[in-house]
Amino acid sequence: MNVETRFGIIGAGFIANVFTESARDTGAAPVAVASRHQRRAAEFADNHGGLRVFQSWSDLVTSDDIDAVYVATPTSVREDICLAAATHGKHVLAEKPFASLESLRRITAACHANGVAFMDATHFVHHPRTVQLKRELAERIGEVQGVYTSFFFPSMDRSNIRFDPQKEPTGAFGDMAWYSMRAVVEFAAAETHLVSGSGFIQSDELTGACVRSAGVLSLSDGCTSTWDVGYSVGTCVMDLNIYGQKGMISVDDFVLDWAGGFGRNVPGYPVGFIQRSGLANPTEFEEIITPAQRPQLVQMIQTFVEMTRDPKGKAVRASMRVSERTQSLLDAVWSRLTRI
Repeated sequence: MNVETRFGIIGAGFIANVFTESARDTGAAPVAVASRHQRRAAEFADNHGGLRVFQSWSDLVTSDDIDAVYVATPTSVREDICLAAATHGKHVLAEKPFASLESLRRITAACHANGVAFMDATHFVHHPRTVQLKRELAERIGEVQGVYTSFFFPSMDRSNIRFDPQKEPTGAFGDMAWYSMRAVVEFAAAETHLVSGSGFIQSDELTGACVRSAGVLSLSDGCTSTWDVGYSVGTCVMDLNIYGQKGMISVDDFVLDWAGGFGRNVPGYPVGFIQRSGLANPTEFEEIITPAQRPQLVQMIQTFVEMTRDPKGKAVRASMRVSERTQSLLDAVWSRLTRI
């Protein structure tokens, strides 16, 4: 019988609740929680079956009763927690983005040095659709020429930490363009690198937080990527288009699939992608369905638990590299953005 990986949850907000609810039957056993708000931590613990409540995250990461941590805190404090967890032999599953590439590299180096697994909590890469697309992309559309992403959800609540630049310095850009940059890492050529990038930041007039960003980047192989993300558009948008020499792939729910995503999920909705080529009209578009036996978040947790069994294996090293490539693009583009 496999022994479950005992998780300590650091943070007690919405995403931490979603994670904890999804961890059942994955080999992960949430057993404890810590939050800067003790009352919220206590409510969280009660809502999830009586988890142990630690007075601080530093107490949690030193506990012998914890094997791994899920870090769902503001970006500004994520590095300190991840480093402490790795130093005390805890596997690290962390939300994103990170404060910088240098910060992330310190985290991954600490995980490697202490023999613990590391993964960032990007869900869509664990869906069978993403796996299939990566495997079949060259055959379906040829060499990738462009990656277009658009990710919006209406959320102009200024009481949310996303509107606090001290806690979330890159605001909507870091929160949402992370997925845009990750799409480039996943679907563009592995050996390509950033040549140039430009774009803009739209700031909230009261808080100064980034609430929208758009721009374009070019890669060394001629591929381009265009992104448009933020909180200020009045509907949910999660579009991905991948353009190739022989055609294109379109997805309208690439971040959180409609069938299994925790936001506006529609159970049973057919998840897949559209392939177009030549002068095909809409009646000739090909729809490919890519069902998932379990939601992508559940699959992510399961994959991470499996990685903890071989913390110095190829899967963990690959996880670290893809996180670093994503954060590298995010940093490089952020430094080039113009405020409007």
